[in-house]
Amino acid sequence: MQALAITTTVFFLYLAMSLFEAFILGIIQGITEFLPISSSGHLALFRALFNNDLEAGITFEIVVHFGSFCSIVLYYRKRLGGILVDFFKSLSPSALKQQRFKTDPNTQLSLFIILSMIPAMLVGFTLKDTIESLFDSPVFVSAMLLITGLILYSTKLVSQHTKEMSAGRGFLMGIAQALAIIPGISRAGSTISTGLLLGVKRDTAANFSFLMVLPVLAGAMILAFKDLFEMGVENIQVAVLLIGFFSSFVVGYACLAYLMKLLKRDKFHYFAFYCWIVGTIGIIYFW
Repeated sequence: MQALAITTTVFFLYLAMSLFEAFILGIIQGITEFLPISSSGHLALFRALFNNDLEAGITFEIVVHFGSFCSIVLYYRKRLGGILVDFFKSLSPSALKQQRFKTDPNTQLSLFIILSMIPAMLVGFTLKDTIESLFDSPVFVSAMLLITGLILYSTKLVSQHTKEMSAGRGFLMGIAQALAIIPGISRAGSTISTGLLLGVKRDTAANFSFLMVLPVLAGAMILAFKDLFEMGVENIQVAVLLIGFFSSFVVGYACLAYLMKLLKRDKFHYFAFYCWIVGTIGIIYFW
């Protein structure tokens, strides 16, 4: 009986630790996915620092990213509805004859988003294994945070932001999104910075950055969930996954709203200092 009691106590302590880890990692994902400081880089450094091997493994990463996905959908729910309705309307024979895709803003935006997906899809399918191996090198990840800092600080070079989104600018932001697959390179940071360096309006660049990632996240998660259902999830993992999802979702929504306000105050480049500090400490510690 004493052995059973000890075993039961250890089990619940382990479960509590897993739930706490899930809660913390979900918060980290929620903050770093939307603030321009690299979610992949922070999760990689966190695991290296604490030698973390969460019970849910890669499944957990899928779920917390799904939390971020839901945050974006909720924040842009009205605009997304309008974009989808106008896009499908533009596919009707009469709309095609009138070439509505050339005049309707929402239809044009949806086409720009589709165009921006191409670089990320090419990089994801061709370099997937190579990029995944980079997550095992915390020194490399830390160095990439320094690069992210340079990218963010470079936005001070352009003071005028008056341009609207175009196919060319959308594609260049898509290239930035593809490069951000590298751990330590912030997706939000690199895409928004690219838009700002091209002179795009601040809110337009930020809105496009988060709208353009939705199809990429959706496609990646569909493939990931397919593999997940084939492998199955143990009952012990369900609570861990739910904690990770909700903490990522709630914190992510708050951080997205905060970032949009911060951009209007021209303080986007301030995050460069944070990336430089974390990157420098990471290189020194893990070298």
